[in-house]
Amino acid sequence: METVDRLLRMPVGSFFLFGPRGTGKSTWLNLQLPDALLVDLLSEDTYQRFLTRPDDLYDLAMAQREHRTLVIDEVQKVPALLSVVHRCMEHRKDLRFVLTGSSARKLRRSGVDLLAGRAQLKTCHPFLAAELGGAFSLDTALVTGLVPLVWSAEDSAAVLRSYMALYLREEVQMEALVRNVADFSRFLQAISFSHASQLNLSEVSRECEVSRKTVESYVSILEDLLIAHRLPVFTKRAKRQLVNHVKFYLFDCGVFRSLRPAGPLDRPSEIDGHALEGLVFQHLRAWVDYGARSVQIYYWRTKSGSEVDFILYGETCFVAIEVKNGAKVNRKDLRALKSFSQDFPEARCILLYRGTERLLMDGILCLPCESFLRALSPDNELVQS
Repeated sequence: METVDRLLRMPVGSFFLFGPRGTGKSTWLNLQLPDALLVDLLSEDTYQRFLTRPDDLYDLAMAQREHRTLVIDEVQKVPALLSVVHRCMEHRKDLRFVLTGSSARKLRRSGVDLLAGRAQLKTCHPFLAAELGGAFSLDTALVTGLVPLVWSAEDSAAVLRSYMALYLREEVQMEALVRNVADFSRFLQAISFSHASQLNLSEVSRECEVSRKTVESYVSILEDLLIAHRLPVFTKRAKRQLVNHVKFYLFDCGVFRSLRPAGPLDRPSEIDGHALEGLVFQHLRAWVDYGARSVQIYYWRTKSGSEVDFILYGETCFVAIEVKNGAKVNRKDLRALKSFSQDFPEARCILLYRGTERLLMDGILCLPCESFLRALSPDNELVQS
């Protein structure tokens, strides 16, 4: 695998680095902090040692003279270490702690306070198109996604197929997050139909034959494992009746494709469209997080059915984005953006599509989706003038 220059910035001081498995947290830290002392909780011996004797970390930290940075990998496996790290920070202010995790569930449920704000929170996302440069292919990304573990594999399709099995085995089953793994497996398949769509828990419940309450808990587990996200409706200064349902996204379009069943009755264009919308969403989230922007992402949908895929709203950002999986733009494709613009003339409206031309139609900027993604970097504005 060629080296990829990640756009994730190294914070000053101690920090948490969360992100789904396979997104390159450890690889990035090894490159950025080659001299750090590593406490790898994925090692069974290390895990057992600190699980039974978490105060050993204090003794280890206090003795450090050569190493000024300690990296604790997958800290959620031993939540008790956080209180020890807190104590270390009080007594050794010259030490820097970097704590990685692929789940916030156990940390939150253990009642820890994430070091009382003494450490920044950073998130590691799948690759951005801008990170891959010439190696990025929109068509390939829509099939295999951009999880570094998958992208760098010789057989990406095989690794992608086993990706969620890894989560089932090592996160869900081993941590006893659910009572019935078979029910959860059916849920994963059923919830894939909700990707880039409004989330209807009752429909998912009927599809996977478990209670609505159980489905709600399963969705929360996916969010805690950082592999799914709910997108709220933009309701500020609402002038129309809006829907109440959130939208649902898996964190990577390749993971969505690996879970989504396909058969003779499924339209490939519909699956491709949902994958494209998800790919744009994962890029927008990374752009916000890596740029440390005070921007929230929403969607907008009226009860009459007019919908805009993404609304980015912040102190200096107000942009509405519609994603179309078509090579041409028709003026009817602009209807939802025009409706939004009528209510919010302050917003900049953009349509992304699969064509190759940059167009301005009825005051709405229409951009090739691939060009938009390639230019999306934390150092740049959302759209270049």
